[in-house]
Amino acid sequence: MTERPAQRTPNRQLAALIAEAGFSNAGLARRVDQLGLEHGLDLRYDKTSVTRWLRGQQPRGTTPALIAEVFTRRLGRRLTAQDLGLDACAPVYAGLEFAATPEEAVDIVSGLWRKDSGSHAELRKIAFTSAGLVVPSRDWLIGRPDEKVARAEPVRVPAQGRPPVRPVTPAEIAARRRGTADRAPGYRVTGGDIAALRSVGELFRTLDDAYGGGHARQALVRYLEHELEPMLRGTYGEQTGRRLFAAAADLTRLAGWTSFDIAAHGLAQRYFVQALRLAQAAGDRAYGAYVLVTMSRQAVYLGHGREAVQLARVAQQGMGSSAPPAVQALLHAAEARGHGVLGEVRACTAALVRAERSLDAARPGDEVPHWARFFDEAQLADEFGHCHRDLQQFRAAAQHAERSLQLRAPGYARSRLFCRVVLATARLGLGELDQACQLAAEAAAQAGEMRSVRAVEYVRDFERRLEPYRDAGPVRTYRDRVATTFA
Repeated sequence: MTERPAQRTPNRQLAALIAEAGFSNAGLARRVDQLGLEHGLDLRYDKTSVTRWLRGQQPRGTTPALIAEVFTRRLGRRLTAQDLGLDACAPVYAGLEFAATPEEAVDIVSGLWRKDSGSHAELRKIAFTSAGLVVPSRDWLIGRPDEKVARAEPVRVPAQGRPPVRPVTPAEIAARRRGTADRAPGYRVTGGDIAALRSVGELFRTLDDAYGGGHARQALVRYLEHELEPMLRGTYGEQTGRRLFAAAADLTRLAGWTSFDIAAHGLAQRYFVQALRLAQAAGDRAYGAYVLVTMSRQAVYLGHGREAVQLARVAQQGMGSSAPPAVQALLHAAEARGHGVLGEVRACTAALVRAERSLDAARPGDEVPHWARFFDEAQLADEFGHCHRDLQQFRAAAQHAERSLQLRAPGYARSRLFCRVVLATARLGLGELDQACQLAAEAAAQAGEMRSVRAVEYVRDFERRLEPYRDAGPVRTYRDRVATTFA
């Protein structure tokens, strides 16, 4: 890699952090190279490179951000390139920061929205990093609530005899150019605006459930950029501001969820982290726990069972015993899924029992957050089915998957598809090849009508399990039926 000319003074900040982290020069270089590989970068640093950095040379491009992230992972606190005595640059990990203030959180998340709504295809190729879960979840757990989120309209001191004049900001000029001047900075956010945000969230959630995350994801992101960002930069009082940040957290989590569904895993992870920070600004501890559960589900899907369990437990610890029974059930079920991926039968069973008992404790008329109302008997049966499938307890998996399909509302088309594949896998494990292939063929036909990478991957997983039976008649019939579905 080409370096800039050496500075005259040694980099004592970097030297001190290397000593604190316990790195050798070769060890630091190796970690920077490995982190670069996660982002498609072929770096070739070695101990000599680190020696040059210590002498004052400045690495180019994104390397300062990579070095900072290596130390962030090691030391468990967010560090920037400047903290290491290196030149600032656009961080490779932009979006994984847990902002210090609500204002900084708005800057970070709006930057994500703008990049995602444009032609930045590389943003959707960023890799997921399990290490990037540690700092945000810890900061959420131990962080103090934001004292103030209200924003007042800025004014200039008027000249004598003239009325006050509010300066036109660059953001306001940009908003006018985009045709959103009615939501430019200075616009006073109302309760009607927040109600509209909630309605938009329900609309996009319905589309996601029925047709997959890829169906309207870009429209959602553009809405966030053109409508929500100007509101966040507008003016509002404390109570309205908390409600605005709560709506922003919900929509940002949904943007992450739809990104997850199309396999843009690094981007989804960044949205989830920012949703977690926005939930803190809203003062909504329960929703923050729900975001952590969402992050746990992504970790399960990607095979990071240990991280999934840890995220679920952080959510439980952060909520304590104050959550409604349905929310408690959701948190315990998320932990169970992580144990299931790890093959930990006893821990998985115990978590499922806690989830079942929590849901049984729910009573008609209990106040349940809008985002937790989906977690009912059908969803709990679905969680049981997935866990028993992962533990290869196929008879129990089949029983719970069948119950979930009986109870699940038709609008949750993707969830029903997932459950149908779980049932097909259980039937296959029980040796019922005809039924398994029939169920999977129905799921494959559904997946072909959705824009959901996860739906396709569920079917592909089943097909990999069919390989030992590839010459059997039902398998040949299945393959003939689905041959053109994913062509």
